[in-house]
Amino acid sequence: MIWPTLDGSPPRIIAHRGASGPLPEHTLEAYTLALEQGADVVEPDLVSSRDAQLVVRHDRNLARSTDIATRTDFAARRRDGDWWIEDFDLADIASLRAVQPFPSRDRTHDGRFRIPTFAATLLWAETVARRRGTAVTLYPELKSPAFFAAQGKDPCGRFLSLARQRNPIRVNLWLQCFELEPLLTLRESAEVKVFLLMAGNTPWRRLIARHAGQVDGFGVHKSLLQDVDGSSSGLVDLAHEHGCLVHAYTYRDDGLAAGFATPAEELDVAFAMGVDGVFCDFPKTAVQLRDSFLLRA
Repeated sequence: MIWPTLDGSPPRIIAHRGASGPLPEHTLEAYTLALEQGADVVEPDLVSSRDAQLVVRHDRNLARSTDIATRTDFAARRRDGDWWIEDFDLADIASLRAVQPFPSRDRTHDGRFRIPTFAATLLWAETVARRRGTAVTLYPELKSPAFFAAQGKDPCGRFLSLARQRNPIRVNLWLQCFELEPLLTLRESAEVKVFLLMAGNTPWRRLIARHAGQVDGFGVHKSLLQDVDGSSSGLVDLAHEHGCLVHAYTYRDDGLAAGFATPAEELDVAFAMGVDGVFCDFPKTAVQLRDSFLLRA
């Protein structure tokens, strides 16, 4: 079967923050598990520390995914109800450990794993690629780059510097962001494919028509794929008509969208529409469902 994706190949399984269902998100251990479970792509989110280093976290606030609330030596830095990445140097962050932010998930690994930098993640990817004999694809998201740039952090410049240091034969980089300007800046200079992110309720028809020639694809909230009656919204078809890929987020075994009873039901809709990739917290499930899709279709 030729899949209804842009190039006819099976959709990519993108490990959303690594295998973030079974393990604390954005740890090298979660990334390793994701590849072991068959994920095609690993997604690190990037924020900037006080000393302008790119740290792999989903949020600026640290209480959600680290053990910082237990650290009495950092108690005085709490402000606005949390601890913020821009208030901490890399040396401070290196002393923290990751925790599972979803209370319903396995917490037995809390406090065991370090908080990686993007530089460490690139080194990890190159090491794994050398061992496996195949390239590793990383799909970082620049989080709030305008905010950090306004503080003098220059996340785009730091990303470019690190991207140029990688071995492109071993580490393939894609880049995603909700802000267009960093993507336009880095697409050519860093030699990466770039994807404009769209949240739910985004006017996607206008954005696809306007930006299809500037980006390689779009990362879209899965709610944009269907109309209220459950039929296809036409988003995937329109993007493909413009030669752009579509990656949909986020698929969770323990967080199904309304109207779906199983992960298979939800992912089958995306696969049948021709999405080119799906962001998944539980990559093992997504790989198994993709590989058995033809039997269910």
